[in-house]
Amino acid sequence: MAHTSDANEGDDLPEPNEEVAFHIHLVSDSTGETVNAVARACLVQFDGLNIMEHDWPLIRTTGQMEKVLTAIVDKPGIVLCTLVNTDLRRVLDEGCRRLNVPMIPVLEPIIAALGGFLHAEARALPGRQHVLDAEYFDRIDAMHFVLSHDDGQSSRDLEEADVILLGVSRTSKTPTCIYLANRGIRAANIPVVPGLPLPPELFEVKRPLIVGLTKDPKRLVQIRKNRLRMLNQNEETDYVDPEIVTREVADARRLYTKHGWPVINVSRRSIEETATAIIQLINNRREETA
Repeated sequence: MAHTSDANEGDDLPEPNEEVAFHIHLVSDSTGETVNAVARACLVQFDGLNIMEHDWPLIRTTGQMEKVLTAIVDKPGIVLCTLVNTDLRRVLDEGCRRLNVPMIPVLEPIIAALGGFLHAEARALPGRQHVLDAEYFDRIDAMHFVLSHDDGQSSRDLEEADVILLGVSRTSKTPTCIYLANRGIRAANIPVVPGLPLPPELFEVKRPLIVGLTKDPKRLVQIRKNRLRMLNQNEETDYVDPEIVTREVADARRLYTKHGWPVINVSRRSIEETATAIIQLINNRREETA
């Protein structure tokens, strides 16, 4: 490849520590959840970038696609798309070629590979993952269950849960249950509070998996302090006393060990990672039962 020397070559490039602004266009013929998830999973691998994200969901006509291309002209940048309609994808592809911007159809290689392996042809129907099928209503039912069994509520029907989460205050029990509900898992959570007995129904359940959540006491104290500040409450309380919190966490772990309940340390886990670990435990238990 030919290369021409230029004394000023690279003068317009940003300094190594200079934050650069980039535009990224996320185009979908459905809700855009998939292309957004793919983009975020990839972008977190890069540091020092100022990403300007432009979302284009529910693009299902050529007229809508032309508006997208007009926006790309105004703010050129890489384009990621999840378009199952080949005609729309062709319009976007040709437009991006004219504009000399890269376009990545993130679903295309996966659908092609699956089609080849399954010896089947994919049906180009946008948003099929959001069809109101039995799985969808299972997720809705699971969400209702989580909301009515949050923080120790409705302990009388705990047997109907798929999983029961235990943990001291601020161990991410509620958001983890909500994430699990979005996967169709009926989750209840019960707080482990010093001096307060756990509901007797907990020790009678057979079907649900019981999981204990724990967290590093130092991180827990900091999170609790931040919580009190947000609520404008006094920080001079046992709730954030390092020694008492350490004892509280240790007592909870002894409780989990006594009953043989699996324990997940959420100190350095995201909600998604904690939920994934719980789902693995549920699947392992189902396989053992089967």
